[in-house]
Amino acid sequence: MPTTAQPAMYALVDCNNFYVSCERAFAPSLARVPVVVLSNNDGCVISRSAEAKALGIRMAEPAYKREGFFRHHGVRVFSSNYALYGDMSRRVMDTLATFAPDMEIYSIDEAFLHLTPCAGTTLTDLARAIRTRVGQWTGIPVSVGIGPSKTLAKIASRHAKRAQDCDGVFDLAAHPDPDAILAGTDVGDVWGVGRRYAEMLTRHGVRTALALRDMPDDWVRRRMTIRGLMTVHELRGVSCIPLEDAPAPRRSVLASRSFGHPVTDPTDLREAVAAHTTRAAEKLRREHLVAAHVGVFVSTNPHRPDLPQHSASRTLQLPVATAHTPTLIKAALRILDGIFRSGYAYIKAGVTLTGLEDAGTRQLSLLTIAPDPIVDTDPRGEALMKALDGINSKWGRDTVQYAASGVAREWDMRQARLSRRFTTNWDELPIAHIGS
Repeated sequence: MPTTAQPAMYALVDCNNFYVSCERAFAPSLARVPVVVLSNNDGCVISRSAEAKALGIRMAEPAYKREGFFRHHGVRVFSSNYALYGDMSRRVMDTLATFAPDMEIYSIDEAFLHLTPCAGTTLTDLARAIRTRVGQWTGIPVSVGIGPSKTLAKIASRHAKRAQDCDGVFDLAAHPDPDAILAGTDVGDVWGVGRRYAEMLTRHGVRTALALRDMPDDWVRRRMTIRGLMTVHELRGVSCIPLEDAPAPRRSVLASRSFGHPVTDPTDLREAVAAHTTRAAEKLRREHLVAAHVGVFVSTNPHRPDLPQHSASRTLQLPVATAHTPTLIKAALRILDGIFRSGYAYIKAGVTLTGLEDAGTRQLSLLTIAPDPIVDTDPRGEALMKALDGINSKWGRDTVQYAASGVAREWDMRQARLSRRFTTNWDELPIAHIGS
């Protein structure tokens, strides 16, 4: 039964070192050892355990520059495994939903909750219960910050993660000296204050969250617009940014990857574009959308000025918006044929679908009576896409795939240290060994 003793507050639940924590959830041997996860193509460090941070490993460090250091210090290195991370994120969010119906999934590893204390408990008690249940049900450690606004909850979460005496939970509103916390928060770490605003504020002597909170409204509005003023009011404890209970309508779908090695063969490039188009079309259908425009881009490596450089992109408007994969692949390959140039070593290609509409209310055209090679005129197409999506959902990605996207895919990105898809593939389930 709700009580009026403590008002409802915002809580930010943040998964600690999320990608590393996902790897550790299925490998107990990784506990208390330095672990890092690398970006696509095993390029840069994108997630670190506390032990890796203590060794001085920085975010975005190129992995090849640290290979000797990793071996010397016994750092366990993993390729990014987004199939695992996406599914673990869903499990964490499902667990959080058992505590609060009002929830906003902010990112793959963060969610805002609107918490109301029950009789006989405090919000800190509730936050500790959240932390315990998420850990028991998913194996992912989380920090919980509580505040009267989302901006203050963000600051509280940051403090909960860093302060040893918090044990992962911090209620800013219940703290005896919240101004001290704001005074210890760099203005650049305030949610909503980007790099340029942080530089501007620092030039004017506004270096902390506390200093920003106390700036005059007119001064803030002139220099940071109404959005910046909302941030300042949030720092004062006035909630101006409500929970978003539904994600904003998607405006585009992008599928892109860097290649595992430079690609010069147009056949490889066509396979990559077809594969990216397939992935983008799957995203469309999952959200019941269709696309009216197809865009393709290719680029060489801008960090190799010693090699010939070429980057190009082009967009094609479809006569009728669609989510039919063969139709989208035809359009994408037509674009690619127009922008490809021989003699260049391409390092990246991608497909962007825009002009998105709801599939049930898409705008048809009266001008496409004549057959068009890139219009899906077969009424069985929708049923075919549904069948393919069902097969790939049940038996794993690319159980059935388009020949145009290739089989060997030698251009595909490097993932030399990829862990298993423990939760989404029957063939890669964890195996428990029982000793005799």
